[in-house]
Amino acid sequence: MATIGYSAALEQFHPNELLHYCQLAEQHGFRGVLAADHFQPWVPQQGQSAFVYAWMGTLGATTNHTFGPGVTCPSFRYHPSVIAHAAATLAAMFPGRFWLGLGSGEALNEHVVGGVWPEPLERMEMLIESIEIIQRLFSGKPVRYRGEYFKMEKVRLYTLPDTPPPIYIGATGPQTVRYTGQKCDGLITPAAGPEKLRGILDNLAQGARDAGRDPGQLRRLLQVHVSWARTQEDALQNALTEWPNGGMSFPKQDIRSPEDFAAMAKLVRPENFQGRVLISTDLDEHRAHLQSFIDLGFDEVHVHNVGRNQEEFIKVFGEEVIPKLT
Repeated sequence: MATIGYSAALEQFHPNELLHYCQLAEQHGFRGVLAADHFQPWVPQQGQSAFVYAWMGTLGATTNHTFGPGVTCPSFRYHPSVIAHAAATLAAMFPGRFWLGLGSGEALNEHVVGGVWPEPLERMEMLIESIEIIQRLFSGKPVRYRGEYFKMEKVRLYTLPDTPPPIYIGATGPQTVRYTGQKCDGLITPAAGPEKLRGILDNLAQGARDAGRDPGQLRRLLQVHVSWARTQEDALQNALTEWPNGGMSFPKQDIRSPEDFAAMAKLVRPENFQGRVLISTDLDEHRAHLQSFIDLGFDEVHVHNVGRNQEEFIKVFGEEVIPKLT
């Protein structure tokens, strides 16, 4: 069976509170954590945004499952060498458990360093250079880099794991997904309709084949947003209040502030969550929803319940949903 993981929303919860939820999730059958890397929450109501790399050190020391950031942009707030350094340390401390999720970034988190926010193609080119730097540093050999976007003096990493952590790319677009299949170890993508997801997985496999790689060796991770509560009214209100960004179908990479998202959230209606956040009290419906992604071929499905009712969600899903998945 696929791994059912817990999606840790650092945008919503104090890091100590969220650490407790991750520990509880492990006790109730969740077998991994996908941790949000945000500088700011999506909307002010969410209220938090702890530094994920500090938090993951404690997560690794107090749990036994796999974990990683979903996802880090190694191109603006961080130089890629800094992310290579952080990732190598976590992988050395927690062998076989840490994976590195990377993506091309969103202005909400990356514009804090100022400057012009590039177009998508340029951000993709920056991500490719960043991955090259990180992979070379993981080799343990001295590396000097001179690219179009990044420069690095001749350096090497001294603290290294026995095996480099796998690099998973957060992507949906065909070009980035095919690149992932060619150069990286796996894919992180958000839940969507079956046809769209089949297309994404096909592009991943094609990229691997183009590079002479076995698609079956790539890891496929999915993040699923749901809103479960005891009543339908509560489940809907949780989505509207706590996760209105889940009802926004337009691209969000260029929006710069939680206040801007909050203004847009006023336009979100219940029907806007259709196909994006499953809002339901029916545990069988949630089970079928998760099973559909496993049947498509995803190796890990990380579930984010958007409400504040995390303890109840974890216990109920651990007892009534996860054991019934195949």
